[in-house]
Amino acid sequence: MVNVAIIGGSGYTGGELIRILSNHPEAEITTITSRKYEGENVETVHPHIRDSGLVFENKEPEEFDEDIIFTATPHGASMQIIPELIKKTNAKIIDLSGDYRFEDYSIYEKWYHLKHTGYIESVYGLPELHRNKIAKTRLIANPGCFTTGAILSGYPLSKKGYADRMIFDSKTGVSGAGIKPSEATHYPNIADNVNPYKVTTHRHTPEIKQELQRYSPVKISFTPILVPVLRGILTTNHSILNDEYFDFETKEQREDTSGKIEELYKKEYKKDPFVKVLSNGEIPKLSAVRGSNYIHIGCFEVDETGQLIVISAIDNLVKGASGQAIENMNIMCGFDEKLGLDFFGMHP
Repeated sequence: MVNVAIIGGSGYTGGELIRILSNHPEAEITTITSRKYEGENVETVHPHIRDSGLVFENKEPEEFDEDIIFTATPHGASMQIIPELIKKTNAKIIDLSGDYRFEDYSIYEKWYHLKHTGYIESVYGLPELHRNKIAKTRLIANPGCFTTGAILSGYPLSKKGYADRMIFDSKTGVSGAGIKPSEATHYPNIADNVNPYKVTTHRHTPEIKQELQRYSPVKISFTPILVPVLRGILTTNHSILNDEYFDFETKEQREDTSGKIEELYKKEYKKDPFVKVLSNGEIPKLSAVRGSNYIHIGCFEVDETGQLIVISAIDNLVKGASGQAIENMNIMCGFDEKLGLDFFGMHP
């Protein structure tokens, strides 16, 4: 059993951490912080979490004595907190912001427009790629929501060097924008609408590059699109296959390539408990993963130009944030990776 603190528990990711950890057999939430809501019951902000007895607090770094600390704090705030936590506690830390995701912090400063002031070595917390390192580290940089769906849709191809270019089109639910209302997330502006934004400048782009270009010099493009749903990210990965490995002239050759790619993904992810590779051209559905820590990957169709379509679906607040953070906690603590997370989505 481990004691857990959540710093910044008033946002959507904080709420998901509370919801999932409340049913985790080896974790007990002992501290939840919020400066704004200090002294108030958790249900003040999270109406679905009632009679938990949990109350928001405000603590200094030296006052934490938990085994695990989740920092669900904004970009820029985590790097002000985590160095002090590392110095003054013995806790293992899982950060849900972007502050520790980059090996080269000049990239962080360029894309986040912030000066990084608290460099500490961390491990990028995508279990399917870095499970062994996650088990040995003290600080996890939990991946971004878009990046999880994109990277896992492209990793087997990059690892084999099969793709020259990957173009990611990711459609996201509005909860990805966070709990604070804005003009962009105002209901009349998103309902019955599809809104591309930051079409070539989204800050998750270099994160996708960092991970996929570890394995091959694949070129990466990424565009996010806001759609009128609450939860989920559906990513379409348009991968331009290298014709050194595949032929595309006939329908039979394209179908053969499609089958080989599907088998490649099934082999690559056969030991990853939260990756479900779909068969026979099935298209992933957001509703099938809603509320769960699973990612569904499917389609694998190839056209006559050598373009492969791979589609992934995740819940942006679970596998794209809090669920994956708890998955990382399980690995760090030596628990079964699925502990507290072994539940299916909420279709329909």
